[in-house]
Amino acid sequence: MKIYPNVLDRQFHMYQDEYEQKALEVLRKGWYVLGDEVKNFEEEFAAYIGSKHCVGLASGLDALWISFRLLGIGSGDEVIVQSNAYIACVMGITINGATPVFVEPDEYHNLDMDKIEQAITPKTKAILVVHLYGQASRMAKVREICDRRNLYLVEDCAQSHGAKVDDKMTGTFGDVACFSFYPSKNLGCFGDGGAIVTDNTELAQKFRVFRNYGSEKRYQNMVVGTNSRLDELQAGLLRVKLSHLEELNCERAKIAKRYLNEITNPSITLPKIANHSTSVWHLFVITTDFRDEMIKYLEANDIYTMIHYPIPPHLSQAYEYLGYKVGAFPISERNAQQVLTLPLYNGMTSEEIDQVIQVVNGFGG
Repeated sequence: MKIYPNVLDRQFHMYQDEYEQKALEVLRKGWYVLGDEVKNFEEEFAAYIGSKHCVGLASGLDALWISFRLLGIGSGDEVIVQSNAYIACVMGITINGATPVFVEPDEYHNLDMDKIEQAITPKTKAILVVHLYGQASRMAKVREICDRRNLYLVEDCAQSHGAKVDDKMTGTFGDVACFSFYPSKNLGCFGDGGAIVTDNTELAQKFRVFRNYGSEKRYQNMVVGTNSRLDELQAGLLRVKLSHLEELNCERAKIAKRYLNEITNPSITLPKIANHSTSVWHLFVITTDFRDEMIKYLEANDIYTMIHYPIPPHLSQAYEYLGYKVGAFPISERNAQQVLTLPLYNGMTSEEIDQVIQVVNGFGG
């Protein structure tokens, strides 16, 4: 029995009739862009998150770069971001000509809030908090810093749909929050999709205009915008999945709990959850000094893993121009050499979970 890091069709089959019914419903309507499905999903997702507005977009990356663009952040400005984030987070900053200022992660793989202030300069305009691996970041301190320093707070919630801090959803702490609905996400569609949520009515309206060629009414272009629209089919399918998101997240939490309780191999370190925060277990990421050996051992026993992420953004070819060298951010660089993502997905069977636990515990290091 081969076990892969993620198996997307399992959750589809769990609600297959609902998905197929919704897909046919949308197809038969004959209206495929910016219709009732998008409008209804935006309202339902905003209500789920606890925010006033949601604006559907074509991808999570679009949500990021458009957020910084409409917040007026560009050339000469700096944005603080954690150094172990996925590179798309950094691209959202640099697409606008702004400069990322990296800060190391904490023991939970999220932005170390105690290191933020020393990275702030007169050029700092915003802080981007990434809720990595499904773990909600500790938000009280960064919100206080942004309020005191008059900085924008942007949340990247691409991996944290439904995660909370003190019963408050991720996505409701920032001036704007960015979501991805890529198929592998906890709330994933069947293609690309994304959204922003915000309580700022004026900003939400700017997003609606900007995503549609800068137009509120056809052929009346108010600004130079872009084409970034969540389509009707994906919005309809997301509405189905959103109605089941809590049960899907609960299933992931049960799998993670088994891993946390039953994986006892001293060669690895299990993920930890910060006080007052929850995780929706988008990924179950362990760390080990014997990663290469463990990958080979697991594959020999039909268990396949992934690395999130093997190259920190500051050492990527794309950002050579920033001038960073190996050693600039040692925690992120060490993580990149040690992190390993174990299989965890909706529809995973007890037998598959048992096998992962047994094989991981059998690794000798």
